[in-house]
Formats: sequence, C-alpha cells, structure tokens
Amino acid sequence: MSEQSPSAPGTDVDVLVVGAGPVGLTLANILGMYGVRTRVVEERPTLIDYPRGVGLDDESLRTFQSIGLIEQILPHTTPNQFMRFVDGRRRLLAEIAPTDAQFGWPKRNGFVQPLVDAELLAGLSRYPHVEVVWGAGMSSATDSGDRVAAELVTAAGTSAVTARYLIGCDGGRSATRRQMGVSFEGTTSSTRWLVVDLATDPLGHPNLEVAADPARPNVSVSIAHGIRRFEFMIHDDESDELAEDPAFAQRLIAPFVPHPDRLEVIGRRVYTHHSRIAGSFRNGRMFLAGDAAHLMPVWQGQGYNSGIRDAANLGWKLAAVVTGKAGDGLLDSYDLERRKHARAMIDLSTMVGKVISPTDHRVAAVRDVLVRAAAAIPPVRRYVLGMRFKPMPKYERGAVVHTWSRTPKSAVGTLFIQPRVDTRDQSNVLLDEVLGPWFAVLCWNNAPRRVLGDDPFEQWKALGARFFEILPVNQLHWTGHDDPDVTVLADRGGALKKWFDGEQDSVLFLRPDRCIAGATIAQLAPELSADLLRTLAVAPGGGHDAAGPVLRLAQPST
Repeated sequence: MSEQSPSAPGTDVDVLVVGAGPVGLTLANILGMYGVRTRVVEERPTLIDYPRGVGLDDESLRTFQSIGLIEQILPHTTPNQFMRFVDGRRRLLAEIAPTDAQFGWPKRNGFVQPLVDAELLAGLSRYPHVEVVWGAGMSSATDSGDRVAAELVTAAGTSAVTARYLIGCDGGRSATRRQMGVSFEGTTSSTRWLVVDLATDPLGHPNLEVAADPARPNVSVSIAHGIRRFEFMIHDDESDELAEDPAFAQRLIAPFVPHPDRLEVIGRRVYTHHSRIAGSFRNGRMFLAGDAAHLMPVWQGQGYNSGIRDAANLGWKLAAVVTGKAGDGLLDSYDLERRKHARAMIDLSTMVGKVISPTDHRVAAVRDVLVRAAAAIPPVRRYVLGMRFKPMPKYERGAVVHTWSRTPKSAVGTLFIQPRVDTRDQSNVLLDEVLGPWFAVLCWNNAPRRVLGDDPFEQWKALGARFFEILPVNQLHWTGHDDPDVTVLADRGGALKKWFDGEQDSVLFLRPDRCIAGATIAQLAPELSADLLRTLAVAPGGGHDAAGPVLRLAQPST
C-alpha cells in the first residue's frame, strides 16, 4: 500500500467533510483515492433512505468512473432517459432525447439516489485513512490561519476535531456557510410542490414526462427498480395540511392510473424551489460544495449533478495541496471555475420552470404555440434533442492557461472527450481508464518527450503525470517513437482525430478532472508547459518541490 499523506502537526485529519450526502461522499472517495486523511461527519444517524434527485448526467457518471465505482452504480440507473414536455391535453410540445455519449456515458440517466449514495458510502471502506462519523453535527468552526478547529455535537456530548481544510457539504441550511459568514443570494419560489414516490411502478414506461398543464403542472418520471415519481403543483388556496393528506395525493394521481387505491407509496413530501448561490465558495480554509453552495429548481435535474461537479473540481486540488504538489493558491481556482457554471445552471433551471408553470390558460396557450413553432425548425429541434442548450463547463480563469492556444475558440477550460481507444495491451477501453487518475499529457502524432524537451518532461513526470502519443489505429504497433514513459494510444473509432481535426492545437495537458488545462501546437509546448506549471504553483523555485515525491494513489484495502 502506498503511504498516505501525513497530517499536518496539530491536526487530526487533513480534510474534514461536513455532510455525508452524495457530494460529501464523492469528495471523500476522491480524497481517499489520493491518500488524503479525511473524516466525514454527518448529523443524521444514517443515509437518507428516500429518493431525492432522479437524474444523473454523463459528467457525474464519468466522475463515478474516476473513483472506481461505476460498475457498482450503473445497475441503479436507467440510461438514455427521454424527457418529454406535453401540454394540458398531453400532446407533445418538445422532447429532449440525446443519444450521443461524447464523455463515455449517456447524457441523461434515471437513477435511485439512496442506492447510489449507498455505493458511494461503501466505496469509502476501501480506504483506512477515511472515516465516517454518524450522529455528529457541527456546532462551530474556527479558522486560525493554519488549520480549522470544529466542535461536534453527538449523543455522547461534544468533541473537537482539527483539520487543514473544512468542506461544507451540508445542504441548503448549511451550518458551514453560517460559520463562514457567507451570504446565500437569490430567491425562493412561493409555489409549493407535492412529490409522491411509488414502488411497483403503476405505469412502467421508461421515460420522464413534464406536463405544462395550466390546470395543474405535473411531472411523471420513471426511476430504476420499479419506482415512479409524481410531482404536482399545489395551488395557493390548498393548505399544507391538505397537501400532506394521503387522500389528496391519491386524487391527484387518479387521472394517470386505473387503480389509484392500489398504489404502494414510498413517501410524500412538500417542497419549494430555490434559486440561490453563496456569496463565496471559499473563506480561508473553509469551502462550500453542493447545495451548501448553490440551490436550483429541479427542472433540468442539475442540483445533484452540479454538486458532483463541485466534488470533482475541488477534490484533486485539495489532494495536490495537501500532498505538497501545489500551493494553497490553487484552491482559489475552485470558486473562479465553479461559480459561473453553477450560476448558469441555476438560471437555466429557473427559466425552464417559468416556461412550464404558468397557470393562466391564455399565457399557456401562447407558450404552446411558440414552443411548437420553434420545435418545427430543424436546427432548433436538433439543438433541443441533443441537449445542446445545457451549459457546459468552460473555465476562462482558474487552473487553466489559454495563452498558447492557436485555435480561435480554444477548447482550453472545457472537458475533453472520452472515446474508446486501444493500446498495445488493451482493446476497446474508455480513454480515462488508460489516462489514469492524475495529470495527462497528450500529443497527436508526436513523441511527448521530443515535443516538451527533457527538463519539462521530467518535471511533469515528477508531478505524477502520464504521457500519451495518439496515433491512427494502423500505427499502433509501430515502434519508432517508443519511450518507456510514454503510452501509445490508437484512435480506435476515429473520434480523437475528428476532435483534433477541429482544432489547431495538437498538444494537450489534461487535469485530473479531465478539463483541458492547456493546449497548443507542438513547437510551443515547452512554453505552455512552463506557464502551466507556474499557474499550478508547482514550478521549481515557486516554493514547492516539483521534483519531490510523486503523488501516489492509495491502494484499496482487502
């Protein structure tokens, strides 16, 4: 087993994660994978056992792939789930039906959140340096400049824990956010919704239907393992007591099922929609992630997925800093990169909610005409069907360098694709399985050592990066550029060549979260390398030993 990161003097752990929801558990898995001593504390006695989120996207599945849990999670998902918008008479208005998988996984997937969360929790048992403490709520946290001291309240009394960093993944009512003194800006809708989860799905069809019915907007969604969710808008003249009456829920579901009296109800809840974002995702050594950092309406199913993006973005950066491979300043890039995208997702979800929720019949009729007219235009229909409206992460600032790209609309700051590839030892595997979990340097049709030069090559090697020469599949076994530190990748289906065909850049530096940190032509690779190492605060002379020990992965215990 590789050595774990030694905790800083005077601290119990490197990272304290407050909240054992999906974001906290994903972050803990990332940190555990990199050998970071982590403690997760949760005020609940156990995981929440009812469905909350119902949609996973391709980016989240790619993150679960990166932490080695994808095979455990896939059985709890329904891939390629269509989303249909219908009017009050259940006639189709628009359909979202993406079929491509540029990041290696379907873009829309139904899922059973409690079962997926349970797999994330079980994954932590692989790491003896990660622990989860249940029934422990955080009552206070003090940042003393070089560490954070948190007070925990349990059934046995109070206790204290110190950590180098504290991450609040503790939901919309975040205690961490209050301790940080950070605002939570935005609005909360006055409209209430009733959600009803059913076992033994009475309908059984596999997709999701949003009814923009002015009489009562509603949603019907299939979840894996025979679960169906119904959601209904509650009118202003309907009290909370009425909404919580089982007979009321039965009456609302009656138009959709032939035997509403035979339903197997898992649970009912009343909720409202929030559109909020924290004033800052970082304050000193304390951070916010997931619902603690941002809340958004459910209409695009991006609340859960946005939190997983937070974990993927922050996790590797914490690992790099804790293990001495980068300076603390790298962590400032978390807010720079995640805030803009989280805001865009909030705005999209809020806008979709406004489109489907009007209860004025005249307004709804005008909306229906406009939506159908737009859907009749082929480019618009393709735009919607392929989910091209979904804002994708693109980092203009942060842990990225745009300077050396020769492409007018540079791909720097975006996620790199994940096609299937061949190596000399593996066939038909997803790209990330070959790249590994840390930095990667990719060169199309060039030898990385020759392109970078010996010194930059050795700097990236010392940082733990892996190197890849991408070739057409017919050149896989050509040995002219063989280097023991370089893996030859064959472009199995042509997706990589197609990607590079659309760019002028041919050398890519990929971050652990598969964001393109920098890109350029071959001759400028040494300059980009030096600039990127400075940006990541790992260049020699910058206060961090770039030639020091490689950050090693912690091997799962058996």
